[in-house]
Amino acid sequence: MEVALTPLEFARRARHLYGDKEAVVDGEKRFTYEQFLDRCDRWSAALQAMGVGKGDRVAYIAPNTHSHLEAYYAVPQIGAVLVPINYRLLAEDFEYIINHCGAKVVCADPDYFEAVDGIRDQLKSVSHFVALEGQSNGWIDYEATVAGASPDFASVEIDETDLITINYTSGTTARPKGVMITHRNAYMNVMGTLAHHHLTPEDRYLWTLPMFHANGWTFTWINTARGMAHVCLRKVEPAAIYDLIRKEEITMFCAAPTVLIGIANAPAEMREGAPRGVRLFTAGAPPAAATIELVETELGWELTHVYGLTETAPLITFCEPRAEHRNLSPGDRAIVKARQGVELISSGELRIVDEDGNEVPQDGETLGEITVRGNVVMKGYYNDPEATDAAIKNGWFHSGDAAVVHPDGYVEIRDRFKDVIISGGENISSVEVEGCLLRHPAVLEAAVVGMPHEKWGEAPHAFVILQDGAEATEDELKLHVRDNLAHFKTPKWVSFVDELPKTATGKVQKFQLRGSQAGISRQ
Repeated sequence: MEVALTPLEFARRARHLYGDKEAVVDGEKRFTYEQFLDRCDRWSAALQAMGVGKGDRVAYIAPNTHSHLEAYYAVPQIGAVLVPINYRLLAEDFEYIINHCGAKVVCADPDYFEAVDGIRDQLKSVSHFVALEGQSNGWIDYEATVAGASPDFASVEIDETDLITINYTSGTTARPKGVMITHRNAYMNVMGTLAHHHLTPEDRYLWTLPMFHANGWTFTWINTARGMAHVCLRKVEPAAIYDLIRKEEITMFCAAPTVLIGIANAPAEMREGAPRGVRLFTAGAPPAAATIELVETELGWELTHVYGLTETAPLITFCEPRAEHRNLSPGDRAIVKARQGVELISSGELRIVDEDGNEVPQDGETLGEITVRGNVVMKGYYNDPEATDAAIKNGWFHSGDAAVVHPDGYVEIRDRFKDVIISGGENISSVEVEGCLLRHPAVLEAAVVGMPHEKWGEAPHAFVILQDGAEATEDELKLHVRDNLAHFKTPKWVSFVDELPKTATGKVQKFQLRGSQAGISRQ
């Protein structure tokens, strides 16, 4: 009686229970679950007619659209492997990823036709190029193909250890690595999220998070599992987000902290009329307590901090709210909510260990590395056994994240190990200093990195974006940190900038900040 654990099961159930219910909204297009899943079936049949079989890779370069969402069902249900590519990468990155995974079909949004056409001759494994919208020479028309295809595709047996996706990492310091996620990995992440976060068929989800980013934190399948509406958003702009929240009665969305900052700090007239009670997940980088407090007190939204990596399918911790948290002041409660939290029920075992592999004490001070083993850990890096062996040691996946454990068992990331600043023998968390800076009313965004210092070895350098119309001096911000943190954590330098270099998923590229100041002598 055993059946494979796969998120494809959620589609079967949704079609049976919610067939007439609205499933997908994309601009003027609206599909019920029956219509949505019928389109998926037709695309599955069309892919099979193109020669796509079990284990073949199908690459997508697209924003959050209905056709991109359909790929998370149409591709894996014929046993093929979906490769959702970060559409903000360069053409040379597209070339590397498509060739590395050996994709047989490439599906792209019109914005990326030119980039793909420019590398066609180098894409030896690709047999078909599909235009997800519009028409172009040498491209198959997706909509016409779906409309003309039969919904009767040839079913294949799915094993839960089969790959469902290959998700390529950002590749900010090296070539992107292909994270192999299995049907079981994805299924367990969905179930764990639903166990901790209550959702109903009445909920409506706004796609502010890129679908390509760890499969949209598996909300590509979570929403369908609960019969919720997927409301697509092609470009993340605060005005569009607030407009859709009002018009489409949105109750849930996900956002990286940098996106959250833009939403929370939008002009008052843009936020006017936004309903209270909207729920959201944030992850991707440790959010500042100040941002959490702003979202919850001024907007009246309920924010939950989660943590994970592409390699863990992705969620492994959840900052679980407890009754005692309700008695805290908004500021103190935001500090707790900024922590990464506790293990998800389904994720497996999480340990914070020192260099010798021993668990660190739960004192909120001793730094260790987050390691995890269990149901959501990737199968490995595609065609990269050396990188796999470096990441998974003695049965544990090593995250590279430096964290402490508080007495209540809640984990708090202090930094990436490579970003911990060691100044005069003292460890300084760049995340802690950034959080302090963000509590200054003039600061919109901040990033802190270690820079060489003749006396201390290295010292904190803060890069700051000010709020529109706000003013602050370097000395003023230094004094603000000095008044709120240990003196040795005060930035030695503060640079005011218009923007911070970021990955497509909103993480600040600190290596670029370090490089921008390289070679400058500091005392």
